[in-house]
Amino acid sequence: MQDTALVLVDLQNDYFPGGTNPLVNSTEAVMNAKLVLQNFRDNHRPVFHVQHIATRPGSTFFLAGTRGADIHHEVAPVDTESIIIKHTPNSFIETTLLSELRDTSIKEVVLCGMMTHMCVDATVRAAKDYGFRCRMIADACATKDLQFSDKIIQAEDVHHAFLAALNGFYASVINTKQFLSI
Repeated sequence: MQDTALVLVDLQNDYFPGGTNPLVNSTEAVMNAKLVLQNFRDNHRPVFHVQHIATRPGSTFFLAGTRGADIHHEVAPVDTESIIIKHTPNSFIETTLLSELRDTSIKEVVLCGMMTHMCVDATVRAAKDYGFRCRMIADACATKDLQFSDKIIQAEDVHHAFLAALNGFYASVINTKQFLSI
């Protein structure tokens, strides 16, 4: 698995209790991401932290210079790990992620992050389009309730619908325990 990298997408404070856009199960997800991260560190495999900094007018979270935009302390980067700054849901658009993955001969990415239905989805689909094999760690991702018309779609349903849509063609979707047993 030396050609495998971990990509942690938007594990930032605004998505946690007390943040400006808290997600359902974000605390549980980051603790699972921490386990996966420790596995990559223990095995000296590359890790990429993706950090969203809002630039869109009217943005209410991930504002530059705020604590909410900081990467959560449970998965804080160390000096040897790359931090990729992005401004859109897709972690590859106008970032160095693709070149850094290719420069380190990565063939497969393992993804954890937030929000399952937005930035994680966009990043997984793009990674597959760029030719990477993708593994998603389902219980190391989180999302929120969504509304369409007058219907509220519960976060758990949103999460599972997006995982189901990605599983198979775009990614192999597994949980933390399964990943750690490989």
